[in-house]
Amino acid sequence: MRLLFIHSDYLEFETTTEAGEDLAETEGVPMEGRMEDCVTVFVSVEREDESDLDAVVENATDELRDVADQLNTRNVVLYPYAHLSEDLAGPDSAKTVLRNLESALESEFEVLRAPFGWYKAFEVSCKGHPLSELSRHVTPEREEEGEAESPAPSDWQVLFPDGTRKDPLDAKPEVSEDLRAFIADEVEGETAIKGEEPPHVELMAEKELVGYDQLSDVGNLRWYPRGKLVRDCLMEYVNDLVVEYGGMPVETPIMYDLGVRAVREHSEKFGERQYRFDSGDRRMMLRFAACFGQFSIMRDMHISVNDLPLRIYEMSTYSFRREQKGEVMGLKRQRAFTMPDMHTATEDIAQAREELERQAKLSMQTSDDLGVKYVPALRVTQNFHDDNEGWIESLVSDLDVPVLLEILPERHHYWSAKIDFAAIDGLGRPIENPTVQIDVESAERFDITYSDGEEQRHPPILHYSPSGGIERVVAALLEKAAKQDAPRLPTWLSPTQVRFVPVGEEHIEFCDDLVSELELAEIRADVDDRDESVGKRIAKAETDWVPYYAVVGDREIEGETLKVNVRGEDDEREMALDTLQSEIEEDVGELPKKKRYLPKYVSKHPHFTGR
Repeated sequence: MRLLFIHSDYLEFETTTEAGEDLAETEGVPMEGRMEDCVTVFVSVEREDESDLDAVVENATDELRDVADQLNTRNVVLYPYAHLSEDLAGPDSAKTVLRNLESALESEFEVLRAPFGWYKAFEVSCKGHPLSELSRHVTPEREEEGEAESPAPSDWQVLFPDGTRKDPLDAKPEVSEDLRAFIADEVEGETAIKGEEPPHVELMAEKELVGYDQLSDVGNLRWYPRGKLVRDCLMEYVNDLVVEYGGMPVETPIMYDLGVRAVREHSEKFGERQYRFDSGDRRMMLRFAACFGQFSIMRDMHISVNDLPLRIYEMSTYSFRREQKGEVMGLKRQRAFTMPDMHTATEDIAQAREELERQAKLSMQTSDDLGVKYVPALRVTQNFHDDNEGWIESLVSDLDVPVLLEILPERHHYWSAKIDFAAIDGLGRPIENPTVQIDVESAERFDITYSDGEEQRHPPILHYSPSGGIERVVAALLEKAAKQDAPRLPTWLSPTQVRFVPVGEEHIEFCDDLVSELELAEIRADVDDRDESVGKRIAKAETDWVPYYAVVGDREIEGETLKVNVRGEDDEREMALDTLQSEIEEDVGELPKKKRYLPKYVSKHPHFTGR
């Protein structure tokens, strides 16, 4: 069977004359019809199809379903078209195939079938994007059960900084608990606990950070002031980190006139398809971790070898996945997410290796800055491993931690090497965070070139996210907090860094002055002025994970020091305000400093989650 697919704004036809005596269908099919925003399928049934009509219908249904999914349409026109082949099946066989194909599709699609055996006048409007015209050759061959070969399994090892390699199961007693959990998930295919939500899902609502918006599509989040402050600090942190490293920020569109398959082929990242599309306005709505937009910029640039490595960076706040309802989980998997994404064009594989190593080390720096432990997994093809074995061992030595090494027999992706960093949640499952990947395909596919003075060359390109999705970073922070005796966020990310609890109403003004002093130093402070007991207000500071709080009464007004409670410490500490300020400034260091997002008085803090 020969199939020609046209992604159409519309297809309209009407029958004119019968093509031959006793050939024309006259019942059960329309003599004229029109369908809009559809895939038009011109069909030629061939002689070889007659060996197994049911099989060719089944195979054609699979092909049509795949193309329709790529083009994001549920409307299908089946149009018999003898001109695609010179070896046609008999008329009865052709009519049987077309009727059965229509029946097979009707449960999933709106189907308009033009009648067989007629000359027809038709008009079709092709959308004109790169995938608007596709052809397929379908045969009646059936795949026997067990006939398809499974891909050869990966070779898994744990590579230690001293160059030692061990089977992951043998290495488990010698590595951290987190790496053992990672091995269980990646190699053994099991997790410590199944069928439960990770702790951060409850915490994100309980702490009024983020929640699901019931009026939005499943998996889309709304950020409350506390959570938005955390998210904004993280975004600023990553932006500063990348710019200091040499990344050049850009911003690219969310709307592209492209076919979905073109996007899918060029934009699979992190093992997930990250895109969305919409047929509204007959344009494709696409966003996929900034890859396509940045590649478009690189393609249009005049790049010299002297510009390399060339680092283009975007904080993509409009990235999407086609997650189904059951796949969405808290901050680990959403339909819409925020992805810091940098692409680095390099001169050759040697320079790509250098960049991967530098970016991997930068990822380890984010582990220190966030206070989140990462376990790394290095994934390489067998060919890359054999050509770069010494470099791989040097990389692990420089990282100075054991690394889970996966060696793939063949390259099935656009990358030949990548390193992923994962935090482990409270259920022993990985939360994928930073990643660096050497892409050996996209430059050629997107016609990205640089000049070495003699000729144009395609650069190896690195995909890099120094933190991974911002939402997953928040998930990792909450998962870490859930394991602590006194849960807390790092001071630089705490929505309130200092809280003052006035003993009485007469002490509020003094607390206001303390807040003003700290605000001059860009420290977020507030006052719990509620008409509650001191004990309840202290409990509120604990519940809010405030890292520093102090009760203020007559003694504090008359003296020069405060009794400060530091989260995670058992005893109060006597310190002057400037000492408290200095300690927080040292704790925060050069990390982002933002103003308070909630009112100064706790009595004015609204409840966002109804808890």
